[in-house]
Amino acid sequence: MIAMDKVHSIRQLFYEQGKSVSAIAAETGHDRKTISKYLDMTDFNTPEPKKEDPENMCPKLDAYKPLIDQWLLDDRKAPRKQRHTAKRVFKRLLAESEGFDCSYRLVAQYVAYRKSQMHLDSKKSYLPLIHYPGEAQADFGAAQFFENSLSIEGKYLVLSFPFSNAGYLQLMYGENAKCFMEGMITMFMHLGGVPTEIWFDNTSTLVTKILKDGGRQLTDKFLRFSEHYGFRYKFMNPESGWEKGNVENKVEYSRRNFLVPPPRFMELSGYNSRLLTEADSDMDREHYHYDQTILERFGEDKKALLPLPDVAFDPARYETVLTDKWGRFTLEKGKHEYSVSPDHVCTNVWLKITSRRVQVMDMQHRPIVTHRRLYGDQKQSSMEWLPYLTAISRKPRSLFNSGIYDMMPENMQRYMKSCGSTDRGAILKVLAELTGRTGFDSALQTVNQALLYQVRDPDSLKNLYRRLYADVPELPPMPFQSGVPALEQMPVDLASYDLFLQKGGAANG
Repeated sequence: MIAMDKVHSIRQLFYEQGKSVSAIAAETGHDRKTISKYLDMTDFNTPEPKKEDPENMCPKLDAYKPLIDQWLLDDRKAPRKQRHTAKRVFKRLLAESEGFDCSYRLVAQYVAYRKSQMHLDSKKSYLPLIHYPGEAQADFGAAQFFENSLSIEGKYLVLSFPFSNAGYLQLMYGENAKCFMEGMITMFMHLGGVPTEIWFDNTSTLVTKILKDGGRQLTDKFLRFSEHYGFRYKFMNPESGWEKGNVENKVEYSRRNFLVPPPRFMELSGYNSRLLTEADSDMDREHYHYDQTILERFGEDKKALLPLPDVAFDPARYETVLTDKWGRFTLEKGKHEYSVSPDHVCTNVWLKITSRRVQVMDMQHRPIVTHRRLYGDQKQSSMEWLPYLTAISRKPRSLFNSGIYDMMPENMQRYMKSCGSTDRGAILKVLAELTGRTGFDSALQTVNQALLYQVRDPDSLKNLYRRLYADVPELPPMPFQSGVPALEQMPVDLASYDLFLQKGGAANG
């Protein structure tokens, strides 16, 4: 097949200029048979592409095709991420098949063909989903952050709007129901409304069981939450993250644009407010598909939002626990231990658990102590010392037999052992006062200084605390005035003072 412009020239020479086949052959250099073929041609449609037959494209590969087929068949029983790629097949043939000398390109073509025949190709086609204004998707991502210099391996909750591609995020300590609901409520309040429908993963935070008919058994708290705010919920099929691809992409986008490098701040709620403001500013950019900004399309989302309810929703969990003989209890199947008070041993107490705090109350709901909530799979404990120090300061003689002494840090045990019995009660009161003022760590640091300087009285303990934690301004050096006369140093004769002291001693008998 020669190029169409040359075919056109041959036909033009014959039909329009009246030249003979011999003359055209002499002029173009083509043989008479080729010229006659294109002069008689009546079908000028583009020829259909030839069907490829990878099984016969290289006779040298025929000897290895049964082996390749067997490897690919075995892949059906292997995990998806541990199946043969074309490169792996090529390397195995080089290593295990003597005399193999086919190219990688040929092996790759055959492997792709056989995978498509065996339905092993992981590539799938997806239908575009239509999203309407007011619809949202929610998901968690993982991120490190520093709160008050403390490194936290936390999470962040993302709420995205596929219609406009807008999105918000909130940093969280974990991925539990309290974190989820508190984060969602904060974003609802910032939006001034509630999405009409929200798509979720099948996280255990919301879903307790996937039923055989495809339904979901949901947690009681989530059902209350969705009914309170009135949004419809939709859960994705298992292992089908692409069904909510907008929020999946927004999770990655949020990490790259808001959480790199790991943020550092003093208090989480203040930084989360800043993230909401930054997300608002981020909308002033072009939409990836439409000739509008994200902010312009987000206006349609906001118009479709449901109104906020008149009554606030309380996402906290309430439960009762029994304290042990030390006045402590555990959560998360014994992994996290919290203190209560020596006045509440072997008794039931009420707990109010939020994403950040564990508030302990007596059975009349009177506050006893509040802890920062613990996170993680390792065993941890949170000790609030003020109730214990206050209680034992009233009965200092029973310190070493109360069990409180055994719970004290080693340095504090050493210090209390070294104190006299007459000062022990006053020292315990000082430690309780310092703990209530700036926390137990400051009281412990003061004790460490007292051990260093070997002081064991309450007044010295207070002075050491003031030296460590009081805001004493550092005064600048006093400048010398030009008019001050220079004074000579007066010599001191201590022997004269000794003589006067001796005389005074004799006189006083």
